[in-house]
Amino acid sequence: MTTRTTTSTTKIAALALVAAGSSQRMGELGKKEYLPLNGGSVLSEAALVFLKTKLFSSLVVVHPKNGLADAKKAFYKNPLIKEFTKDVNVIFTSGGQSRQESVFNALKAIEKHAKKNGGIFPKAVLIHDGARPFLSQRLVKQSLAATLKYQAAVPALQPVETQKEMDSHSKIARHLVRKNLAAVQTPQGFLFPQILEFHKKAAKESKAAFTDDTEIWDKYSDQKTRVIAGEENNIKITYPKDAKAIEKKSAKKTKEEAAAQKTFRIGLGTDLHRLIEGRPLILGGLVIPFEKGEDGHSDGDALLHAITDALLGAAGLGDIGSYFPPEDKKWKNADSAKLLQTVWKDVKKAGWRLENLDCVVKLQAPKFLPHRQKVRQSIAKILGVKEEQVFVKAKTGERVGPVGLGQAVETESVCLLSKN
Repeated sequence: MTTRTTTSTTKIAALALVAAGSSQRMGELGKKEYLPLNGGSVLSEAALVFLKTKLFSSLVVVHPKNGLADAKKAFYKNPLIKEFTKDVNVIFTSGGQSRQESVFNALKAIEKHAKKNGGIFPKAVLIHDGARPFLSQRLVKQSLAATLKYQAAVPALQPVETQKEMDSHSKIARHLVRKNLAAVQTPQGFLFPQILEFHKKAAKESKAAFTDDTEIWDKYSDQKTRVIAGEENNIKITYPKDAKAIEKKSAKKTKEEAAAQKTFRIGLGTDLHRLIEGRPLILGGLVIPFEKGEDGHSDGDALLHAITDALLGAAGLGDIGSYFPPEDKKWKNADSAKLLQTVWKDVKKAGWRLENLDCVVKLQAPKFLPHRQKVRQSIAKILGVKEEQVFVKAKTGERVGPVGLGQAVETESVCLLSKN
């Protein structure tokens, strides 16, 4: 047995994490508690749910005989374990020939550690299967609260199928009432001094093997175990098919973590151009038939200019004026679509991706709505993104100001960029 000693005055419970079985039913997959999950193992994932509640002063990992090294490797496989066990007494102890013996060894390890450290015993202990990594912190807290209130508590689910009791000849011996039945899970919680005493009595007095700790408690206590609501996700990994649940949960967690680790940036771009005769009206890379067009150093595409500034601003790479100075003659009558593509290439090179782009075109005439869909398609093609990532709205100037009097076109663009 190995122990790491720390002190805690606020934590009130101990945790026995039982992982001493051989996992024979898992076949070639090996020991189920040591299978990889969420950057760690099934064992470390189960432990973290309890540790993150910060309610436990001691944690005992019960491992197979001569399996200390493998147990430590699996337990500490997730780097978060060390962070959450800084003020927790972590104990490793060998299991026995049965689950009853393994739990008893865990309780004795907690007792031994407490005696060495001032005789301060935990008020309660939660006993949990190391192969149940999908429970919630909420269930942990509810189990501990019910234990402290009722002395003993266990989460359970009501069976879906109608249950029958059979005799030795595989005939129905008794018809059970489903609403009175419970399929128990872990963690099973008990007041620590009492469950330790009851385990000692069971080891000495009873020849029968107890399959779980509620049986021991109910044999020696006049206070029956309280049943609380369990969780459907709190499954126990037992067979190779259960490994699919690990893969599914792990994939979901990976996606959630990736989303949480994303960096998002918002960019804003605006532009305003006078409308004059003799110039084409270009918006979003599309020529729109009209007697007037934008006056500008380049082709005057006010919409693409606003988009360019929005992308540069979000990426922190400058603005359109610093990229393409208007005093530089080489940008005279330049294709704004190519300018945007040059900027977009640098933005992507910096690791950014476009989440969405929302634009407003303020134009008194001509009507923009008949051209909107083609403009969206044009912008999406220039950027190499999906059309649904781009939207363009139109407003008139209500015959007020330069836009309303048909003297100018004004554009606005907001973009959302992301990168991991």
